Amino acid sequence: MIGPLDEYPIHQTPLPMARVVSSDRNFYDRSYYNAIQTGGDTMLITGFGVYPNLGVTDAFATVRRGDTQRAVRFSDALEQRGLDLAVGGYRIEVIEPLQKLRVICEHNDLSFDLTWEGAHPAVAEQPHTIITKLHRPIIDAQRFAQVGTWSGTLNVDGDDFAIDPAVWCGTRDRSWGIRPVGDADPAGRVADEPSEGFWWLYVPLKFDDYSIIVIVQEEPNGFRTLNDATRVWNDGRVEQLGWPRVHLTYKSGTRIPTALRLELSTPDGKPLEVEVEAGTFIALNAGCGYGGDPDWLHGQWKGRDWSESKLYDLTDPAVAGRIPFGVIDHVGKARCGDDEGWGLFEHGTMGRHDPTGFADWGSVAP
Repeated sequence: MIGPLDEYPIHQTPLPMARVVSSDRNFYDRSYYNAIQTGGDTMLITGFGVYPNLGVTDAFATVRRGDTQRAVRFSDALEQRGLDLAVGGYRIEVIEPLQKLRVICEHNDLSFDLTWEGAHPAVAEQPHTIITKLHRPIIDAQRFAQVGTWSGTLNVDGDDFAIDPAVWCGTRDRSWGIRPVGDADPAGRVADEPSEGFWWLYVPLKFDDYSIIVIVQEEPNGFRTLNDATRVWNDGRVEQLGWPRVHLTYKSGTRIPTALRLELSTPDGKPLEVEVEAGTFIALNAGCGYGGDPDWLHGQWKGRDWSESKLYDLTDPAVAGRIPFGVIDHVGKARCGDDEGWGLFEHGTMGRHDPTGFADWGSVAP
């Protein structure tokens, strides 16, 4: 069990680094990145993860252009945890921790060589915990987030893009802990007593002098189980922005948001309002491996040295029909007072949510 990481004084338990402190099969350690073409219609989402108790490591990349999403994914056996963040044709190089990274994907259908520069310091988010009615934590994770810019090259289905940091920005997060990964657990009692719903909002935004990062999660009755709102200034100062009041506008007949207004408050009690307009989006359950993706899930065993490429037509009823039952990542164009910014507008609302007026899984906006 002893491996390369054990040479470093980084242990947190009396275990070798190959073992994690929890025996929960759903333990994970992963990165998420998005790249946004401000003012354009192209969006990239990519990520890399390791799952020590499943013996799997994997990565994915998905690009939205027009009404299609091109997705590639890689998976392999995890033999040993280490500093080499790579699987198949995918790798991450940490040039300067918490500031500068290089992310590379090599595939005939989708390839890139991108460098990330943090615009503001990374910020620790509130721990994320979801306890089921069976008193079991299905999410128990720590995260940090950062906004920044991208530079480099991108090729999608033979088309080249020059990634200019003056035009391409984005956000990233790192999280580790427990969340549902790999093949699903046996349903058991949950099959007879399923969840009534899930409601989630995540909005990390980049402005010239600061970033604003807001996370809100609520139960079907509106009880808030996660509330985190911060402003991170260029010089590293972090302000808490109170208890966000969330006002969402949905496209009629759907649960797809078109706009968001956040009522925040500064530490001295002054109101701070942020408005976000939704642009193009990527459906995370169509090629990205998140929540209900029928083709591939994070941590799923696909065999050694596995890779796959798939093109999703978002107008195909079979694909469009599942988009409302997962989390959607929109490009967000934001305004805070006189300041204009860009970032991620991530939202998922499934099942009942009383504050919105969604009574059940079939409810949509009027």
